[in-house]
Amino acid sequence: MGNVVCRRYAAAVFALCAFAGIAAAQTYPVKPVRVVVPYPTGAGVDITTRLFTPKLSERLGQQFVVDNRAGAGGNIGAELVAQGAPDGYMLLVAPASIAISQSLYKNLRYDLKRDFDAITLIGSAPFVLVVHAAAPVKSPRDLISLGKSRPGQLTYASAGNGSPSHLVGEMFRMQAGIQLLHVPYKGSVQGITDVVSGFVSLTFANTLSVLPLVKSGRLRALAITSAKRSAIAPGLPTLSESGLPGFEGVTWFSLLAPKGTPRDIIARLNTTLSEISQLADTRERLAEQGAEPLTGTPEQASAFITAETLKWAKVVAASGAHAE
Repeated sequence: MGNVVCRRYAAAVFALCAFAGIAAAQTYPVKPVRVVVPYPTGAGVDITTRLFTPKLSERLGQQFVVDNRAGAGGNIGAELVAQGAPDGYMLLVAPASIAISQSLYKNLRYDLKRDFDAITLIGSAPFVLVVHAAAPVKSPRDLISLGKSRPGQLTYASAGNGSPSHLVGEMFRMQAGIQLLHVPYKGSVQGITDVVSGFVSLTFANTLSVLPLVKSGRLRALAITSAKRSAIAPGLPTLSESGLPGFEGVTWFSLLAPKGTPRDIIARLNTTLSEISQLADTRERLAEQGAEPLTGTPEQASAFITAETLKWAKVVAASGAHAE
């Protein structure tokens, strides 16, 4: 009899908790939601986040407040959210660099898979492979041939050691089978300037940063790093179709919640963000930032992030890059 009572009590408690979770999701949110961006104001991930938060506020009836917590390559903000309550009131907008950090930093106090639930992917932005306008190459194949004929003489600029632009360059070096000398900068602007000046051979940079220089004849664009051609620069071939099959290296943004956040809350945020991403003005404003919208279920977002984390771990290991 005692076991029967216990089972009935447990079932009642389970049903009550399930009902409470559903009720919470139906009323969510009942107070402002804190959206942590782990980079400073004006960074690409910050600009993208601020395209979505006003629309979330409008549709869900509470303020979605951006909280910039920059530092340590995005890890300070990520750690803050990882330690937060799993109630849907503190979220993290995670860029691709967070996935890279999992292997780049040896002493992280959070783990993407262990400490977070994926809500959705938000958007992605490819890099453009550019060289000096007078460089003796017109295509990626030309560049690879030049690199093989001059081992170790070609240089490439990046936005810093372990940055996405650095590791895209390393992935290109590995797949092309050539030697490249990495020249890290503190940010992308000076690196691009030095490619324009001819001090550095090439770089992988955001489309918005370099396309005006390409149009003015100061740089030559050879290819784009996304899996398919971009609507932002439809005339540029992908590296995959230019002799490096399967090449894909982009920066992306996703929305995460602390592990254990109620599934109904995650589903509501996912549905709302998917609707927002399909709006014409959202797509136009993302395009202005050199990005395209991404959507998908929480499960698809989780699988994507896991695949990206594994992919970049291999590149980090091969490059020898590390950070403290």
